[in-house]
Amino acid sequence: MRFVIHLLLMVCVALAIGFGLSWYALTDGRLFGGAQIGAWSAWPDVGSAQPNPYTRGHLAREAALQLGLSEGIQFTATADDSGQALTRDCTYRITGATPLATFWTLVALDSAGVNVAASDGQAAIRSDSLARANDGSIQLNIGTSLMPGNWLELTGTGAFNLVLTLYDTTVFSGLNGSTNAMPAIEREGCP
Repeated sequence: MRFVIHLLLMVCVALAIGFGLSWYALTDGRLFGGAQIGAWSAWPDVGSAQPNPYTRGHLAREAALQLGLSEGIQFTATADDSGQALTRDCTYRITGATPLATFWTLVALDSAGVNVAASDGQAAIRSDSLARANDGSIQLNIGTSLMPGNWLELTGTGAFNLVLTLYDTTVFSGLNGSTNAMPAIEREGCP
């Protein structure tokens, strides 16, 4: 009887570890094919002809149309640089430089993938329609209250994600040195 109990206990532990690691690999993925640069994460093999098994699992789980390898890459941030989750109750400032790309967009989405930008404002910030500093760096403001400069107005309450899509880029190809040049996400304040 003792043998059967130990066997059942080992099977339960093995299943919990197996399913737990599978869930982690398909959601976070930093150790299994995903890339993390500051607060931003991406799946570099998404558009390749032969993605690794974890990337294939991530694609099946997301069930979304992805960019091809030569078309671009998406970076997602669910937290600011201090590790606190992004919430519409706070305002954020994104500063720094983006990796070299022909064009990029920044959009705010809720957990269901719905754009949370104000309906009467712009739906996303685009690289071709913003004011830059003299050195080419960006400063973007994101929140529900009015802010000066480049501003993405959000509506509602609750958590959100930022999705930075780089089009026609060489970020993970090893052809440039700007791979680690992702913009910083700083929490400005919460009411």
